[in-house]
Amino acid sequence: MKYHQINSGLFVKNREKFTAQMKPKSVAVFNSNDIYPVSADSTLPFAQHRDIFYLSGVDQEESILLLFPDAPYEHLKEILFLRETNEHIAIWEGEKLTKERAFQVSGIKTVFWLQDFDKTLKEIMMYAEVMYINTNEHYRSAVETETREDRFIKKWKAQYPAHTVAKSNPILQRIRSIKETEEIDLIQQACNITEKGFRRLLSFVKPNVMEYEVEAELIHEFVRNRSKGFAYTPIIASGNNANVLHYIENNQQCKAGDLLLLDVAAEYANYSSDLTRTIPVSGRYSERQKAVYNAVLRVKNEATKMLTPGTLWKQYHVEVGKIMTSELLGLGLIDKADVQNENPDWPAYKKYFMHGTSHHMGLDTHDYGLLHEPMEANMVFTVEPGIYIPAEGFGIRIEDDVVIQKSGEPFNLMRNIPIEADEIESLMNA
Repeated sequence: MKYHQINSGLFVKNREKFTAQMKPKSVAVFNSNDIYPVSADSTLPFAQHRDIFYLSGVDQEESILLLFPDAPYEHLKEILFLRETNEHIAIWEGEKLTKERAFQVSGIKTVFWLQDFDKTLKEIMMYAEVMYINTNEHYRSAVETETREDRFIKKWKAQYPAHTVAKSNPILQRIRSIKETEEIDLIQQACNITEKGFRRLLSFVKPNVMEYEVEAELIHEFVRNRSKGFAYTPIIASGNNANVLHYIENNQQCKAGDLLLLDVAAEYANYSSDLTRTIPVSGRYSERQKAVYNAVLRVKNEATKMLTPGTLWKQYHVEVGKIMTSELLGLGLIDKADVQNENPDWPAYKKYFMHGTSHHMGLDTHDYGLLHEPMEANMVFTVEPGIYIPAEGFGIRIEDDVVIQKSGEPFNLMRNIPIEADEIESLMNA
């Protein structure tokens, strides 16, 4: 891994939080992700399942975590199963976790090789009554591929039909959404790397540069600062491309006078950051562009203030909509008649601002969190309003990542990344 080793104490705490909510005599199992094939002998780069990483720190394929807090024997309370390494694997694939190294990473004392999993699970199921399966219940999930976790769940339920089945995901949705200090520090590191990439761009972007060249500058800066790369597929959208919300082709030329919307951010140690800035290709905003930019920035600043403990996500977006409506009226994009005659299910402002303002962020860019429950301190949210005007050939979005505090305004993890229009212009023309 490129990142510095994380103190195993984080993963010990995470497991304690999870097991504290398990039912009596229950066992939970978490699988690593598959390595997905492309064609022939080609594969995609391995990306660890965030749940097993959150609970163990293990960042390696073919790994299994088993938690059985009520086990009759101490060595069965938490177990890591790893693919056994050997000299051949070390030569062809590189270093894999040894049992000793796995303990250093995870804080788990019992580490078995993967070939011992079935017989160990059989013994454990004699003592257990409840099995916690780890299904993907994120509100944005739309997975068609059968995962390693899916295959295991089918097999496990078939082998032990007399056991009660419970779900791990509701527990994880709650505990993963509230970050430990160590996690906030890791997200801050991802934000700091993102800052370096963004500042690099301010002196690079000029008329006629290609969007993919901007992407190349970012990946260079991210990787040289111990990131694997982008936390999500980068959006580098010049001109009218910015009005395609998930534009990812990044293959067009940035033209003089256009704006360049950059929804780009680094990961660090599997933790995401999520940044959006919109900069002028020629180094100066037009009067109209700056007016819209400042309107979006005002919405972002006001929305941020509302991210406090007790806030409900759905009502929060209603209030942000009111602020955006006021700004769009001021810009002449809608009028009072539009507002008076609006459809409550699709308010007038949605013509120019059609997406949500905030989402949980952490190990996943759209992280775990139960949206029907009130916000709590140490949750991390994005704040990302935008105004998109195809008729005028540009769209503007601005986004920061913030930590909800026990009292007062959220703490901005991107506080050092240039955001004011005048500062961006100054840096681009330095």
